[in-house]
Amino acid sequence: MRLRVLFLLTLIPFYAVCAPLPIPEQGPALRIQGSNTIGAALGPALVKGLMEHEGLQGVHSEPAQGANEQRVVGKTRQGKAVTVEVAAHGSSTGFAALKKSTADLAASSRPIKDSELVDLETLGDLKTPEAEQVIAIDGLAIILNPLNPLDTLNTEQLAQIFNGEVSTWEQLGGIGGTIHLYARDDQSGTYDTFKELVLRLRGKPLAASAKRFESSEALSDAVSHDPQGIGFIGLPYVRQAKAVAIVDGDSQPMLPLNSLIATEDYPLSRRLFFYLPPSSRNPWAKALVDFAQSSKGQAIVAANGFIAQQVQAIGVEPRASMPEDYQAIARDAQRLTVNFRFEEGSASLDNKARQDLQRVVAYLRNHDKLDKQVTLVGFGDAKNDPQRAALLSKLRAMAVRRELVKSGVVLRDIRGFGAQMPVAANTADEGRIKNRRVEVWVY
Repeated sequence: MRLRVLFLLTLIPFYAVCAPLPIPEQGPALRIQGSNTIGAALGPALVKGLMEHEGLQGVHSEPAQGANEQRVVGKTRQGKAVTVEVAAHGSSTGFAALKKSTADLAASSRPIKDSELVDLETLGDLKTPEAEQVIAIDGLAIILNPLNPLDTLNTEQLAQIFNGEVSTWEQLGGIGGTIHLYARDDQSGTYDTFKELVLRLRGKPLAASAKRFESSEALSDAVSHDPQGIGFIGLPYVRQAKAVAIVDGDSQPMLPLNSLIATEDYPLSRRLFFYLPPSSRNPWAKALVDFAQSSKGQAIVAANGFIAQQVQAIGVEPRASMPEDYQAIARDAQRLTVNFRFEEGSASLDNKARQDLQRVVAYLRNHDKLDKQVTLVGFGDAKNDPQRAALLSKLRAMAVRRELVKSGVVLRDIRGFGAQMPVAANTADEGRIKNRRVEVWVY
């Protein structure tokens, strides 16, 4: 897919801290545990940004006692030190730390599991919009050695490769002999995401021969030095390796491009989360969540190699494989880098979509497009009756319209394209959820 990207950024309103945050008499102001993807660099960078916004001086990071642990330290004008502790041992460890009260905020590179929700219900419902905060979008890149000639793989092949069923590059039409597997460790949200998106959907475990890594950087470097290697990694950690295009079901081959990850069309895109327990009384935790959603916070997200949630307009090149009516929209309008999606088994917008409503309205207002300049385009998963699929896809677009109208948006048109143009396989719930989406086009 060729995209003419026109970067028309809209600012997300900054959630200003009304009063200076209290300085604890002793101990850290905030304890964050969980995802290595977030905790290695992004989390500490957001903490630094918040501290500087609070007027702290000499803000810096320093190693803590354990591996993949650090402290972010700043000083008040009176010389009192303020410390935030960040431990990055994998997403599951963040939820375990919330339960043990050894963390105030969990960082996760996957959604909270139902079992974890139940386990933490004494802290409140961690699936409410206030508790579950999407702070960035990431893409899992499938990486090869730069000398490997393959440039496209599908998700079925990935499952067979990492399960060990396909064990040589020749079986994939390549060269190089035995495939060497590189994977993150069991505590990693990156591994959880790969397992959910690729392995579990096909009932395949990871091959025992895979070399496991706690460090994203170390895994990427190992693949880039091994001509027979293949691994999966968060987008900022491709480094010197080569990323390949991915196909899921009947989707087009997609590279992990920023525009395709922002809309979550790329098959291996994922959301990065902060989870803030509703029972929390830590003002630094709430302030960091709000800062992460602000324009300043999202600029830090982008600077750290992840995909910020600022709304951009992109020109989409019409293709013959697109429905003719969709091609007509693409010729005359630009697509916003937002896909509205819905809660599982529900017509309600999910938590990210609720945040994105504010961002889209701000974009439309800033660009004078509130009055009949917007077309909503709905899609869905395959049904036995194509007319039913088309109707359901239009009803999803109408659900988004109802929310936009509340903010004064007057729509130009609403279209439903049913199960056409899938971005994921319809063979599992996760794929069907991704295909049930609403695009926003502006004229």
